[in-house]
Amino acid sequence: MTDLKIFSGRSNPTLASRICDYLGVPPGNIALSSFPDSEISCKLEENVRGRDVFLVQSTCAPVNESLMELLVMIDSCRRASAERVTVVIPYFGYARQDRKDEGRVPITAKLVANIIERAGANRVLTMDLHAAQIQGFFDLPVDHLYAAPVLNDHFRQMDYPPDDVVVVSPDEGSIKRALGHAKRMGARLAIVDKRRSSAEKTKQENIIGASVEGKVCFMFDDMISTAGSICGAAAKVAESGAKKIYVGATHGILCGNALANLEAAPIEKLVITDTIPLTPDRKLPKITVLSVAPLLGEAIKRIHRNESVSRLFT
Repeated sequence: MTDLKIFSGRSNPTLASRICDYLGVPPGNIALSSFPDSEISCKLEENVRGRDVFLVQSTCAPVNESLMELLVMIDSCRRASAERVTVVIPYFGYARQDRKDEGRVPITAKLVANIIERAGANRVLTMDLHAAQIQGFFDLPVDHLYAAPVLNDHFRQMDYPPDDVVVVSPDEGSIKRALGHAKRMGARLAIVDKRRSSAEKTKQENIIGASVEGKVCFMFDDMISTAGSICGAAAKVAESGAKKIYVGATHGILCGNALANLEAAPIEKLVITDTIPLTPDRKLPKITVLSVAPLLGEAIKRIHRNESVSRLFT
């Protein structure tokens, strides 16, 4: 691992540090700062010539600043003659703008992919993209990891009998994800029928599939933003007689009224990962944070050694 260098941007240095601890390598020395007019300054403070470089940066809030900082870091590495630059993006911002769902709108996820590629990245490592087809927006190798094993292991340790557990999909778009969790946890599946009345408002109408009455329900999503949809689904499941409701998600964006929505919702625990740092002002007693550093660290080690990353899923 002597040719490996890991540098962290400012969006999630704690996760980068945990990845380095897992790999047993020191974090790379990099100086990042902002000028008074908010322009970003970057300097690599160690030699990367001929090295295999990994840049860890979640493009979370402030999204545009985090993205620009990543581009500046990539350019610094290319101009310093790094052999290969892999961008590790635990949370990929702009992923929800992945198609033209009406006229005269951009496909911003594709634009971001183009920019990262043109900046000089050789490879991308990311986790739980909002839309899997975003991998195809890049004309370079993309390794797409899933946090499902980390979440499933956590919920299995609660030791609920499989017959008492129902995995609930909060909407039709999450059925495939929920089915995967149900299969690996040996649980049955239920689906919340969500109807959209406007761009901002949705209503949960029915529950399809297994009965949730008297059951422990696990709900999964890729991200929790304002928590409106997941809390609405939890309310419907509670109304149908669920004994306890737990929610698992990879990315805890938690913006807008998310904290108030979660406080009021009939949710025992929200389990998220550290792809996005949870600031002290967003912490709640019902929020648990798991680390995906070992998963990302193992993927980085396999990429560096030119080994199979897909074996992580078998």
